[in-house]
Amino acid sequence: MKILFSHNNFPGQFRRLVSYIEPMKDVEAMAVTLETNKNKFPLPRAVFRPHREPTDKIHPAVVTTERAVLMGQAAYKTLMGVKEKLGSPDIILSHSGWGASLFFKDVFPDAKLLNYYEWYYHCHGGDGEFLSRRRYSANDELRIRMKNTPILHDLAAQDWGQSPTQFQHSRFPEMFRKNISVLHDGVDVDFFCPQKGISLKVGDVTLTEHDEVVTYVARGMEEYRGFPQFMHAISKLQKRRPNMHVVILGSDRVAYGNQLKDGKGLKEPMLKKYDFDMSRLHFMGVQPLPFFRDLMRISSAHIYLTAPFVLSWSMLEAMSTGALVIGSDTEPVRELITDGEQGILVDFWDTDELVDVTERALENPLEYEQLRIQARNRIVGRYSTKDLLPKYWRLIKDVAAGRTPKLRP
Repeated sequence: MKILFSHNNFPGQFRRLVSYIEPMKDVEAMAVTLETNKNKFPLPRAVFRPHREPTDKIHPAVVTTERAVLMGQAAYKTLMGVKEKLGSPDIILSHSGWGASLFFKDVFPDAKLLNYYEWYYHCHGGDGEFLSRRRYSANDELRIRMKNTPILHDLAAQDWGQSPTQFQHSRFPEMFRKNISVLHDGVDVDFFCPQKGISLKVGDVTLTEHDEVVTYVARGMEEYRGFPQFMHAISKLQKRRPNMHVVILGSDRVAYGNQLKDGKGLKEPMLKKYDFDMSRLHFMGVQPLPFFRDLMRISSAHIYLTAPFVLSWSMLEAMSTGALVIGSDTEPVRELITDGEQGILVDFWDTDELVDVTERALENPLEYEQLRIQARNRIVGRYSTKDLLPKYWRLIKDVAAGRTPKLRP
């Protein structure tokens, strides 16, 4: 089987699948990705680069559409050269929504297309209005609705689709859901496992499971992942817990939502807004997976807040290590955590509740051991790569062969 992967930042969500198929002798695979992608991976790559940015002063509602077309045009040109040299793949696995896949069926009309869908935008009742706590204006409605244009083209062109969680799947129009399987790409539960006796150097201190360690992990420092509420809560907790250390992983940028004028995230604004003991507040940037895993192993309380949006893989990996997750009581988190069973859920906006719940966890850690065990059991039972990657491979083979997949939504 010949497989073409498409992801602007490959391997991205395909990382685990690439490792799974790499030993297969009868599989040839390559990836098409942005020229700016510096990630290392074992597959041959073909790269593309849009020749310009969207037009200045274009209608705001179609900026996303033009950017997607520019992406698609660049990928088209690259893949025409690939086709001339290597022929057509049997199946294309594409990360949908950014535009690269817009013209795949024009380049490779005989190839099957399996799209990976993360999100479908909604004008009302979604993530944006949740964060702003106000109804979108008419201009916002136009802009949000049109952001779905490249996604709708992918839905029309696909042979089948995949979405990682039930909540994300539920955001798509009903007419398309029946052709999108719900399948997470899974967690390596052998790697992300509990282990006692870990010590971890964090800045100038060494921390262990016997210390009070509150953790926060996200791609950026932004509203979507509740960074302002987290920092507000931490400023209060530091005054109550003089021995508590806080460790934050992630970049000082906005990964989701409107960009700030300085191009950074909310780190500096929050540091200016609230008082902190900086000797116990550790910003560690982006760290390798072993560091993240060991941090979760010593975490006393891992705080994960999110708007109703794409669920972070880090939350599942934290649960797999047996971390005590204190999460927001929002739809994507509730899919994984029942309050008081696999973790603790709090109001996204209520920093006083977050402070009180976190302090109780720090004060009485033994009372929460069963939640840690049940969190890991949920990931091992439902989200292990050992179980999900074989299902993923069967899905790929079904779609490549033109069969209706057995893995149905």
